[in-house]
Amino acid sequence: MTQSRPRILIIAESANPEWVSVPLIGWSLSRALAKVADVHLVTQIRNRDAILRAGLVEGQDFTAIDSEAFARPLWAIGEKLRGGGGKGWTTLQLINALSYPHFERLIWRRFGADIRAGRFDIVHRVTPLSPTISSALAAKCARAGVPFVLGPLNGGVPWPKEFDAERRQEKEWLSYIRGVYKALPGRRRTLKHAAAIIAGSGHTKGEIPASMQSKTFYIPENAIDPKRFTKRADPGREGPLRACFIGRMVPYKGPDMLLDAAAPLLRDGRMVLDMVGDGPLSPALKAQAEALGVTGAVTFHGWLEHGAVQDVLAGSNLMAFPSIREFGGGVVLEAMALGVPSLIVDYAGPAELLTEGTGWKVPMGNRAAIISGFRAELERLEADRPALIRAGQAGLDRVASQFTWCRKADQISEIYDWMLGERDDRPEPMLEKRNHAAD
Repeated sequence: MTQSRPRILIIAESANPEWVSVPLIGWSLSRALAKVADVHLVTQIRNRDAILRAGLVEGQDFTAIDSEAFARPLWAIGEKLRGGGGKGWTTLQLINALSYPHFERLIWRRFGADIRAGRFDIVHRVTPLSPTISSALAAKCARAGVPFVLGPLNGGVPWPKEFDAERRQEKEWLSYIRGVYKALPGRRRTLKHAAAIIAGSGHTKGEIPASMQSKTFYIPENAIDPKRFTKRADPGREGPLRACFIGRMVPYKGPDMLLDAAAPLLRDGRMVLDMVGDGPLSPALKAQAEALGVTGAVTFHGWLEHGAVQDVLAGSNLMAFPSIREFGGGVVLEAMALGVPSLIVDYAGPAELLTEGTGWKVPMGNRAAIISGFRAELERLEADRPALIRAGQAGLDRVASQFTWCRKADQISEIYDWMLGERDDRPEPMLEKRNHAAD
């Protein structure tokens, strides 16, 4: 039996309170877990200054591992190979897979004796999120008799066959052979020796071998901090339908499809559109808006600070997000946290977060089908403000019940208790997910 608060060594190579995406997930989840366990965070040296500014004490609360001598040159190579501009994500993950083992070697050199001596009840690797990156620590912890938790793992959502051109535009050459990673010995050993595996999406859970499903738990990777989302939208307010798009301006996010879908409403004054973000498509999108005759109804904000993004989102009736390949879809949760319903493509991460009653999904199809589906929904919602109000409130309720970081920590704490023998029944962290549509 353990103490009432288990002692957890959290490994989060990416954990930074001042960044977004994976680093913010690593940071937010590690801090939430510190409320239910005695946590020591191990992260990469690049995060050290931000963590110190957040008030943590080095040596007591966290340890920064300096693997830059190995990681920095490989990262530079990866940036050149991916072609810049935020493209070639799969290539960057390959580089990370090459550099990450050195980071774990340094962790074992620093904490191996403590792990073998039983000074930690559990070792939990939170990041990297990619299921393609194995962990030698899993086997080492198993030999030491200390349970090793892996996850949340998320990634590798297949490219829709209708968007192979966008796949090439994103320079995702390695995605064609990504499945090879499943046969790598390191992956098999990692999964075998992990005491528990947390899958951050239904797709990733499905990629875990059947023999290991009994120790695999589905918990979506994203959550929100209520302290960061204090505004409340009024999605039913009158006037032109105000929709917003938030994300990088790249082909797979679909901002060009949204412009085409919304063009009739934008031209006749029934809708205005805020586009938040930047990327290689930005110049073409502005030219597209001009060609469609909708420049007066579209505002291109570029990159905004998080607080300013929240202001734009809170002033919207709807978040319109026609991305065709999202692993997590955290922006959908952020919209929910403000009471803004979303309109998305029914595929991958966002579709798992958006349950019946909290927003609307357009079926996956080719470009013309998605544009047609979005246009029809925008036309319908522009005339049905009560539907927007109902979905906004349902989203708020769903976030509060399942998707705060504190709730996420509670869900993972149930898994900790199960591994340590403090509960006999296998936890079902997202059991409410299956019943939510009926609430």
